[in-house]
Amino acid sequence: MTASVSARVPAGIRARANTATRSSAATGPAATAGARPMGSPPFAPRARPAAGLRLVSAPGNSAVGSRARCVETRASSTAAAPNPDASKPADDKVGIFAILRAQLFYLFTFTLALPLFASMVVMFPFVYLTDKYRRNALSFVNDVWATVSTSLFCPIEVVGREHLPSVETPAVYVANHASYLDIYSLFHLRRPFKFISKVSNFIIPIIGWSMYMTGHIALKRTDRKSQMKTLKDCRELLQNDCSVLFFPEGTRSADGTMADFKKGAFSVAAKENALVVPVTLVNCSKVMKNGREWAMRSVPGGIKVVVHPPIRSTNADELCEKSFNTIKETLVQYS
Repeated sequence: MTASVSARVPAGIRARANTATRSSAATGPAATAGARPMGSPPFAPRARPAAGLRLVSAPGNSAVGSRARCVETRASSTAAAPNPDASKPADDKVGIFAILRAQLFYLFTFTLALPLFASMVVMFPFVYLTDKYRRNALSFVNDVWATVSTSLFCPIEVVGREHLPSVETPAVYVANHASYLDIYSLFHLRRPFKFISKVSNFIIPIIGWSMYMTGHIALKRTDRKSQMKTLKDCRELLQNDCSVLFFPEGTRSADGTMADFKKGAFSVAAKENALVVPVTLVNCSKVMKNGREWAMRSVPGGIKVVVHPPIRSTNADELCEKSFNTIKETLVQYS
């Protein structure tokens, strides 16, 4: 069919079309991309769009100075492409001591969880009746568990603690997500926030039951009704002076780089005129890489939880862009 159509097109027209095509190729985006140094990744890698609204990189003067913007895309189950400017993943080599450290960590944290869980069971009825939303006493138990569990195996330092809102001030905390240790690290903030986790995590003995009693939010990732209910629950928490934590990437990064942000967290904050507190998690994926939870490396400097100045706006796109750029630039600084 193609050959027959081409045969009916005069040769002169075909020649002019081919000339125009070659001219366009010589001056178009492909030619510009070819001017980059060997091995440099394209600025905006191609990927099928993720569901809802996400962030993509827009050209700037440098990798650090590049801006992010919220773009509406069609629904898709495919994750967004990693950002090429985020921190590089750790070396893939795993030593015997890293494996042993991880096994001891799990043994210790589970053993510690047993008596703390028992105390939560005793406190739960009273806390639920008197402090239904924040559940400060139960959140304190979570903080103790995470702090003691990690203290023997990986140092965690909070940088910029002065930027944290008071316990009584409701806020939306947003952080990059690349490791199983992210939640442990964020508990070092000592703020009674509620985070969103998939439903299956709530049925894990001891840990999942503790999450339920503390009031964290269960989400069915592929269920649109569950997603809408989750956002509604987050707004209700903020209205009752309780903070919420989001990982705007939606899931853990596969290779430690920061993926595009989805807009849900920032829409909630904008509608409630709540503070947004960007938090950068540094080195979590180097200590415990996603997919290799059986190994726990020792990293110079340990994990850092960098708290940035709060942002307030009724414009969700503005909140999304500022948070993304702040976290991204900090990852570059520490890389």
